Amino acid sequence: MSNNEARAAVEAVWRSESARIVGALARYTGDFLLAEDLAQEALAEALVSWSVNGVPAEPVGWLLTAGRRRAIDTFRRRAARDEKYALLARDLSEEDPGVDALFDPHAIDDDVLALMFIACHPVLAKEARIALTLRVVGGLGTDEIAKAFLVPVPTIQARITRAKKTLAAAHIPFAIPEAHEVPERLGSVLNVIYLIFTEGSFASGGDSWMRTDLAGEARRLARVLVRLAPEPEVFGLLALMELTAARFPARLDAAGRPVLLEDQDRRRWDQSAIRRGRAALATAVAAKRGLGAYGLQASIAECHAVARSVAETDWQRIVILYEALGRLTPSPIIELNRAVAVAMATGPAAGLELVEALARNGELNGSHLLPAILGELLRRLGRLDEARSALMQAVDLCGNAAERAALERKIDELDVP
Repeated sequence: MSNNEARAAVEAVWRSESARIVGALARYTGDFLLAEDLAQEALAEALVSWSVNGVPAEPVGWLLTAGRRRAIDTFRRRAARDEKYALLARDLSEEDPGVDALFDPHAIDDDVLALMFIACHPVLAKEARIALTLRVVGGLGTDEIAKAFLVPVPTIQARITRAKKTLAAAHIPFAIPEAHEVPERLGSVLNVIYLIFTEGSFASGGDSWMRTDLAGEARRLARVLVRLAPEPEVFGLLALMELTAARFPARLDAAGRPVLLEDQDRRRWDQSAIRRGRAALATAVAAKRGLGAYGLQASIAECHAVARSVAETDWQRIVILYEALGRLTPSPIIELNRAVAVAMATGPAAGLELVEALARNGELNGSHLLPAILGELLRRLGRLDEARSALMQAVDLCGNAAERAALERKIDELDVP
């Protein structure tokens, strides 16, 4: 096997099984930070061994065994300095050299869930949670994460290093949180997955409007989480992502340019994703605990998914859902989206009044979204000069090249009789 083939095999196993590998090693050693290092060392060993001997029949088991051996070596080295490590090194050495102790089928799910809770621990900054989650749970390399978020590789490396140091300093144990800690900690996990998906769906910078690989990684993490923690809001987040991703095939034209909702060919929407999303939302609703923020957003996405056109969309229901969402999690972005729904349900003048009120309070200063929507509503009301001014402001504020080009086309269309 060539080195390139061996590398591809190692990367494929790591991408799909990284969480289970790191989680099992963390349970084995009791040290999450050490486990991630051991897993990386096992990967480096695999690159050499697999290129010579081929991919083993059980690649995950091979990596776990390699990680286990390195754990024993590590604790033996530490044993000279610390009696505690000496005892652990002896215990590890006396265990059966197989991988049964690592691959306990009753512990695997708990391992992955514990790993998610650690990577998304509230003690970490938001950016650090995202980077660490994509690294140790998603299996992405630092170069992939840096590319996804348009930041230098050293920046991502620094975030991950700081995250590990912060976790070590806080003495965070490798375990699922106590029952009273779960709601807050689960919220942090959901928030990180949501942020990853949002960046994939609406790229904040760069040349592409979407990063479907990043959004796809968030969906994969949510599918894992829904198996491990089948709470209503977890189903709500999965539903939101499935229903939103269903529109991805129609959001770009043949030239890769953004296509807005009203212009999309709904025949290109992914019906399988819509069915999965609606099923997940139905599960959240069936719990009868009331929908949370993700479930309400999923309900809005469902309104779009089942409508045959923009005109046939139940905009009144969307307005009500945004009102409920705004009461639950107040945000100027939610109010801006509610204004759009009001404009669709009642008319552009009513929506414009709400948008202008948001503009006056200044909470969205610096965002291109407000002047972009303001320009569209002014265009619908025939106030073309004001619309042009607002859209030009949106262009100046927009950080994404593809979306900026779409706004410029809107400006050009204002001059077409």
